[in-house]
Amino acid sequence: MLRHGYLRSPIPWREIGVKGAHGLWIIPDESQKPDLVVYYCHGGGFSMGSSYFYLEFLLALVSLLTESGYRNPALFALEYTLVPDASFPTQLQQSMAGYDYVLSITGDASRVCVSGDSAGATLILSLLLHIADSPGHEKRRPGYAILISPWISIVSQNNRNTQSDYLNANSLELYGRQYAGSEANLRDPLVSPGTCKDREWWSKACPSAGLSFLYGSEEVLGPETRNLIALLRKSRCHVIAREEPGGIHAWPVATMFLSNTQAERQKGLRDVAKIVKQSIDV
Repeated sequence: MLRHGYLRSPIPWREIGVKGAHGLWIIPDESQKPDLVVYYCHGGGFSMGSSYFYLEFLLALVSLLTESGYRNPALFALEYTLVPDASFPTQLQQSMAGYDYVLSITGDASRVCVSGDSAGATLILSLLLHIADSPGHEKRRPGYAILISPWISIVSQNNRNTQSDYLNANSLELYGRQYAGSEANLRDPLVSPGTCKDREWWSKACPSAGLSFLYGSEEVLGPETRNLIALLRKSRCHVIAREEPGGIHAWPVATMFLSNTQAERQKGLRDVAKIVKQSIDV
């Protein structure tokens, strides 16, 4: 933020401890209850990344949500444990704890949008499947989900290198196997959501207002993303797919940090804010 002339954060944020984990809580007015909460999990192949690294991206999203018409939108960004310090199921358990914290704030799951990019989006998909397989799932499933370049299948022959994307399929498989912890876990949908072909399970896992996928046409993970979108649609889920022509992995995040103009930097985030407002209009 210093590069843009900010000596202090334009929106208040603080670190919050939750059961077995912690995260960043961002809200314009802490004295008022939020009318929307975005629950976000960052990417990084389960082995790198941090909510602190994403802070500018997250603050910009909250600002754009306010601009879109929300009175006091909040965001909770989970800091989950990275590989090799921990592997599955630690990260899923932490994502569940973070979601429970968000629900304790809103008191209404329909006012929650779960989101993440790359490995973080994988955790969100795993969380949705876990909620669907738990008692009282109807009251606990979120209002909406926005998935940015999700890592659908941890190990898959469909994850292939492209000329444009910066991801490497072989490195991804190495990171993925470290996260899974065992060969057997790679077949567990809570580890690798793409292994779930059960339409009924996905139907129960879908947020009440549906899901959106934002990804690039040049993604290493593109084929698995398209396969899941097709399966979700067959599972009676409302799905919006935004495939950016020529786009690389996690393009809304990458453009935020790498583009030169404000319009280019905010392109993906404005798409996200617009979709959230159209889907959760409180």
